[in-house]
Amino acid sequence: MLTAERMDALIRRYFDGCNDADVDGMIACFTPDAVHYFPPGMYGGAWRGARTIAENWAHRVATLGSAWTIDRLLADPASAQAVIEWSHFRTAEGTVLRGDEWYVFDEPSGLIAEIRAYYASPVDPARSELALDGFDYAGRGYPLTCPVPRPHPSQAR
Repeated sequence: MLTAERMDALIRRYFDGCNDADVDGMIACFTPDAVHYFPPGMYGGAWRGARTIAENWAHRVATLGSAWTIDRLLADPASAQAVIEWSHFRTAEGTVLRGDEWYVFDEPSGLIAEIRAYYASPVDPARSELALDGFDYAGRGYPLTCPVPRPHPSQAR
């Protein structure tokens, strides 16, 4: 049975796997046929399959120095859905992206079946932070620095 605590823990385990570039750890959070959707023009379109999702994020850690935080999380077990607000630190570029993700859980397994990512700002290579214009991230307690040591051991130097 899905509970808010279980949904919260699974999303956090997925983010730990992302930050550690732990492909197997990320795969364990998803149904085998899970889909991660992105805005048009980002990451080559939707990523289909647990392994594809995990390997693509591990690749971003190795090439972009990516690291993520979960800034807010709400889970609704009655609908088997959750929403988070996140920050994505791309340390190799010195950029920060912010956005939301909508999660759909597979009720029988309790695993993540779908993620729909929404970004606070269109990708703009001239900006070092892609976030809501005028929003007081610092004042509201959002992270302003990368949460984990970078470069990650998988990053080629």
